Amino acid sequence: MADTTATANPEDGVRRRDFLDIAAVSAAGIGGLAVVYPLVTQMAPSKDVLAASSTEVDVSGIEPGQAIKAVFRKQPLFVKRLTADEIAAANAIPTGSLRDAESLADRTKEGNEDVLVTMGVCTHLGCVPLGAAEGEVKGEYGGYFCPCHGSHYDTAGRIMKGPAPTNLEVPEYEFISETVIRVG
Repeated sequence: MADTTATANPEDGVRRRDFLDIAAVSAAGIGGLAVVYPLVTQMAPSKDVLAASSTEVDVSGIEPGQAIKAVFRKQPLFVKRLTADEIAAANAIPTGSLRDAESLADRTKEGNEDVLVTMGVCTHLGCVPLGAAEGEVKGEYGGYFCPCHGSHYDTAGRIMKGPAPTNLEVPEYEFISETVIRVG
């Protein structure tokens, strides 16, 4: 008796078994993606974290010699408009004599050398230095003074005396208009 089931010739193209293999691998791939996608997306920062990752500060109201305090990533941020005398005093100090050698030009943006943006955190142990608000002690060099351990910073936020190892940090920032900076 002859076999009535049709046998597929390998030259006829895709066999039923090949189709089942492709379908099973595809289903496994989609299932794997369905498991991995939520795991990967939960690692992305939330909207409140993204909102805190940058801040905008209007510098139009800051008079020469005045500084303001803002908050950036839950830390104090000092924005100061330097006077011509403060700029001259900062530029008069040879960078080779500094513990952390940076010029004022290294710490400000070209065309806006009178606006100094620094983190308001002492680089020694993380205290908040004085000198940004009206009437606060500015230290021996007219910039900032950390009352915790006695670090003195000059008008450019550079360490001059005390235990702090480095200058006040200058965060990433840019002028998005003539009067507004975006930090972060």
